[in-house]
Amino acid sequence: MARLIYLMGASGAGKDCLLSALRAAMPVNMMVAHRYITREAHAGAENHIALSEQEFLLRAEQGLFALCWQAHQHHYGVGIEIDIWLQRGLDVVVNGSRAYLPEALRRYHDQLLPLCLTVSPAILAQRLQQRGRENSEQIEARLQRAQHYQQQLPVNCLQLCNDGELYHTLGQLQQLLAIGSSSEHTKESQSWN
Repeated sequence: MARLIYLMGASGAGKDCLLSALRAAMPVNMMVAHRYITREAHAGAENHIALSEQEFLLRAEQGLFALCWQAHQHHYGVGIEIDIWLQRGLDVVVNGSRAYLPEALRRYHDQLLPLCLTVSPAILAQRLQQRGRENSEQIEARLQRAQHYQQQLPVNCLQLCNDGELYHTLGQLQQLLAIGSSSEHTKESQSWN
């Protein structure tokens, strides 16, 4: 059965970089979905499809999103094309929201594989400062949210640590997904460092 790999992680954990690296690796029988977001195309590091709020809401009204939610003053969506990819036997990786996970689980049930990308607080602080998008107060707020996030990880979420080099994390992700596709996924939390 094709899986929906639902990647979650705190802002600055490296989700966008990991997904870009996964796309570049051209995995066999796997698609990485783009998100539709109501922010400018060049805002942030994510390779996303920018929509106006009006266009986003129209698409949502027409049922063109498999998953959609709102966070940080923006709307986020994953298109219904992922359902076609899953039906064709392709695993699909999406950049998901932890807050939206219960809804994603209701829609995809056992087909959904939650994957939590983690990073240590010191490295997260360094990354947030380097990207230069927030002031010190905003960075502190993000660090506090990340700490809360880390304490509230879903029980059934596989964990992947992104403290090191990106190529190392990508290799661990590929290994984890290969193991998961060759054996039955257990619902216990697992950690990869």
